[in-house]
Amino acid sequence: MEEQLRIDKWLWYARFFKSRAIASRMVSSGRLRINGESISKPHRTVLPDMVLVFPQGETIRTIKVLALASRRGPASEAQSLYEDLDPPQPKDTSHKRVTIPQFETRDTGSGRPTKRDRRRNDALKSIDHDD
Repeated sequence: MEEQLRIDKWLWYARFFKSRAIASRMVSSGRLRINGESISKPHRTVLPDMVLVFPQGETIRTIKVLALASRRGPASEAQSLYEDLDPPQPKDTSHKRVTIPQFETRDTGSGRPTKRDRRRNDALKSIDHDD
């Protein structure tokens, strides 16, 4: 008899998700594909040589199943269960976060703005920038 394992268990054993419940929810959402076929049942079995495509965080993972496990072992053991067909690329840090200037910044403890302060802020906001 050929060994089989539930897909949610395998994803948890391979340490793609912190808990089996999270893995099960991701499979139930219908965002997992096994060999190109969309799967929405966590009880679906996984076999060696199957290709899985699923989202993990902000990346899409493409994994080839190499082996089945009998427990959730250490990370080194989990990495031997699969081959990453599309390894995650390092994040591009060249894009710096753009901050939007705040017109209505006030010092802490300075109280509410007066009517005059509010009118000045409104005037700054309504300046027409289409020169």
